[in-house]
Amino acid sequence: MNSAPFAFSVSVVVPAMNEAENLPHVFATLPSWIDEVILVDGNSVDDTVAVAKSLRPDLRVVRQTRKGKGNALTEGFAAATGDIIVMIDADGSTDGREIHSFVTALVEGADFAKGSRCAPGGGSDDISPIRSLGNTVLTRITNWLYGTSYTDLCYGYNAFWARHLDALDLDCDGFEIETLMNIRAAQAGLVIHEVPSHERSRIHGASNLHAVRDGLRVLRTILRERDGHVTAPVRLHQEHATAA
Repeated sequence: MNSAPFAFSVSVVVPAMNEAENLPHVFATLPSWIDEVILVDGNSVDDTVAVAKSLRPDLRVVRQTRKGKGNALTEGFAAATGDIIVMIDADGSTDGREIHSFVTALVEGADFAKGSRCAPGGGSDDISPIRSLGNTVLTRITNWLYGTSYTDLCYGYNAFWARHLDALDLDCDGFEIETLMNIRAAQAGLVIHEVPSHERSRIHGASNLHAVRDGLRVLRTILRERDGHVTAPVRLHQEHATAA
C-alpha cells in the first residue's frame, strides 16, 4: 500500500473461475493503496491462479470448497482481514478505479455501499434487454416488499464494513448472492448508499449467468426472505461517482 487516502484497511475479494485472460486488465484497475486482494478460485482449469500471482505477488488465494458465485464470495469475505470489504468481478465488467467512490461512501457514513448501473452517473455496456427487464421487475418487487428505494437490485459491485458481515449472514451459493446482501442489509437497518457504477462488457470468455434460471432464483430469494425476516427501517442515499 502507498499514499493511502483512507485511514482504514481495504480488502478486495475477486471470485474467479477460468479468468486468466481477464485478470491482467482487472488487476491493472485496482488502486495501489488497497491493502489486500483475495482471489477465490473456483477450481479453474486454466492459469487463473498462476497469472494472478504473477500480477500481484502479495495475493491471497482461497480455494473454493463448493460451487457458485455466492459460495465464492462468502468464503472470500470470511478470509478478508480489512476494515472494509469490496467485491468485484474477474471478467473486466467492474472497474477497480471506482473503489474510491465506494470506500468514500462508507467513510462518510454508510454501512453498505451498493453499486447501481441505473443511478445517475451509472450505466452498462453489457446488460441485455431481457436482463434489464428482469432486473427492473425484481427491483420493483423488492422495493415494494421491503420498503427500499433501490434502483438496481442485481449488480455485483458492492462494499461494506467488515463488522457488518455477521448481520448479512450470507447462506446462498448462486448469483442471487447480490440480492440476498441487499435485502439483508436493509433488514438489518444498515445505512445504505447507492454508488453510481458503469458496467463494462466481459473482455474474454462467456458468462455463467443464465437470465431466466438465475432470475427465478433471485425471485425465490426475495419471497423467502420476506417470509423469514422482519424488515427494519431503511435509510438509502445516492452518491455521485468520483474516480480516483
